[in-house]
Amino acid sequence: MKFGLTAPYQMGAIEDGDYATRFARLAEELGFESVWVVEHAVMCVECHSKYPYHPSGRSPFDEDVTQPDPLIWLTWAAAATERLRLGTGILILPQRNPVVLAKTLASADRLSGGRMMLGMGVGWVREEADAVGTSFDDRGRRANEYIDIMRALWREPVSSFQGEYHSFSGVVSKPKPVQEGGVPIIVGGHSKAAARRAGRQGDGFYPLGVDLDGMRGLVDVMSQAAREADRDPATIEITMGGAPNADLAAQYRDAGVGRTVIFPGTGDLDELRGQLEPFAENVMQRYA
Repeated sequence: MKFGLTAPYQMGAIEDGDYATRFARLAEELGFESVWVVEHAVMCVECHSKYPYHPSGRSPFDEDVTQPDPLIWLTWAAAATERLRLGTGILILPQRNPVVLAKTLASADRLSGGRMMLGMGVGWVREEADAVGTSFDDRGRRANEYIDIMRALWREPVSSFQGEYHSFSGVVSKPKPVQEGGVPIIVGGHSKAAARRAGRQGDGFYPLGVDLDGMRGLVDVMSQAAREADRDPATIEITMGGAPNADLAAQYRDAGVGRTVIFPGTGDLDELRGQLEPFAENVMQRYA
């Protein structure tokens, strides 16, 4: 099993270049496979949308949280490291132009030597979608189309696409990603719709805000969708998030999880090293 590390939002100055460099290098030094960053273009002071990953319906982030653009942040981290893979967890795909995003991701993948991973979701904040200028109610359909658009631009020397939202013919998008087939797309979400999207279109699936039983149920939905699309469910890697806990890591491993993304408990990098070194030595090295 692989292990990733989420940036410590609201606990550390992740927008500071020196801090971001030291965090990324610490993750690589400790043996983490990847670092993960989240996305909100704006935070809404008055938000009536219900946060789907907590019973309270309230986001863990207040409106003052600092969240740098994930792709710029990951490019900065890439320049400071050599092996660390770079994941968005989660980028809100329907709020992006897929043609421009395909170029950005391919460029970052090329510059980093093939280390990018696109963790994507459809978003849950209607007010944010309104502020960005995108529609909220059809975000799932647009996400499905955007995945196909990006893959066409990455995989075809000369690309054409006819869809509900975007159409183009005879275009060339370079550079192409280093990774064969394009940047891996990891579908995140807690819903059956997300699970089906992962089964039909994902290279991976990141069930969010669920326990092991919830994960198993969503993986069953994903697997059925994959089979209906003539895909092998075993090729779709499962990612789960959690604390640096040996028992939880063992449960994930036994459940077939391929990657655990650790949520840090502090933004102080010296304290974080002290917290994670024993886990890295006693768990990560054993499960690698």
